[in-house]
Amino acid sequence: MLVYFKKNLLPALCLALVFTVSCSKKSAMDPETPIVPTPEKKGIQLATDAKFGTIITDKSGKTLYFFSSDAAGIPTCTGGCETVWPLYYSADLSSDTRVNASEVGEVTRTDGRKQSTYWGYPLYYYQNDAAAGDVKGDGVGGIWFVAKPDYSLMLANAQLVGANGKSYTSTYAEGTGNTNYFTDAQGRTLYAYGPDKSNKNTYTKPDLSNNSIWPVYEAELKELPSVITKDQISVIDVFGKKQMTYKGWPLYYFGSDTKRGDNKGITVGGIGTVWPVLTPTSIAAPVN
Repeated sequence: MLVYFKKNLLPALCLALVFTVSCSKKSAMDPETPIVPTPEKKGIQLATDAKFGTIITDKSGKTLYFFSSDAAGIPTCTGGCETVWPLYYSADLSSDTRVNASEVGEVTRTDGRKQSTYWGYPLYYYQNDAAAGDVKGDGVGGIWFVAKPDYSLMLANAQLVGANGKSYTSTYAEGTGNTNYFTDAQGRTLYAYGPDKSNKNTYTKPDLSNNSIWPVYEAELKELPSVITKDQISVIDVFGKKQMTYKGWPLYYFGSDTKRGDNKGITVGGIGTVWPVLTPTSIAAPVN
């Protein structure tokens, strides 16, 4: 009887083994559970930072920066500056579907090298950012800022040149030297109107007939350079347009500033008195 049991057990064990191997092979080759490779990141990426929100990085997650002196869209960080702030360039289009391709570009530097841009701002690394996620370069000198896609305002650090072709300092005296002043996110200069009152536009006509001369700066309050805070910003209604203000000063463009970086409006009506640029240290608009 024991011999009979062994003779019948052996075929059964073999059958079970064959079935197990067959199932294992089927499971490993099951087309319903394919192994999907992680797509390679290319070009600039968007990342989330606890302090700055959405920021722009390279494909490995290293933070990229805007330089206020590049407000005109021309790279001005050269020589020793470039040692601390190496340029960023990628010929690849961004693989991040959240990035608007129309906002990404490139510029050719004077030495022939190419540099990637966002909103026309050349992009840089910061030498002291050791790892992905570091944001140590923001605010350096009050002119370097984390690159972001959602700034409501930016800062230029550039020479003032009036409509008369003369150069002016930050005190509106004739001479050379950069002034740190506000622009929109694409480097277009913003102005205040001297007669305005706190959060009160006194220039724009109800029919908007003069809005093409000094257009109101229409913008929602989103993100700001770290040297200013949101409590300094308001948005007022001006005959159906939403105009941003800084320290109570309504903000305007000058219609004759034909390109980013132009600041010709400072000499209209008087040098730096009727249509001055605004800086982080500008005094608040008068209430009355």
